[in-house]
Amino acid sequence: MSINYYFEEIEDLNLSEKLTTWINRTILSEEKKAGEISFIFCSDDYLLQINKEHLQHDYYTDVITFDYVEGDVVSGDIFISVDRIRENASDFNVSFDTELNRIMIHGVLHLLGFKDKSKDEKLEMTAKEDEYLALL
Repeated sequence: MSINYYFEEIEDLNLSEKLTTWINRTILSEEKKAGEISFIFCSDDYLLQINKEHLQHDYYTDVITFDYVEGDVVSGDIFISVDRIRENASDFNVSFDTELNRIMIHGVLHLLGFKDKSKDEKLEMTAKEDEYLALL
């Protein structure tokens, strides 16, 4: 089990160990085990390139999750645009850390099998985000 943090085209965010514990607790709460999870914090342009290359989408996004889950072992890469986090935090009138935590857990929830394509899926995803944010 390993949760790692990487930074591409941005400065280190000085994330606390508390986040790693929180992510592990979230995974255990869903009756799964944490495997190898990498959070890659990056710029808008970096994530746009990934969006184009891997998903054939030509637009900015806040998070892209690559799922490597096998059985009950949760593994994957979660790319997060820090530029989008800053803008979203301003748009939603929340702190940078609050929005960052929401997007981090959003990516983890995708690895846990939650989707957000339909209206009902989005409602369930938001409820789960709120549930796990309350634990932090």
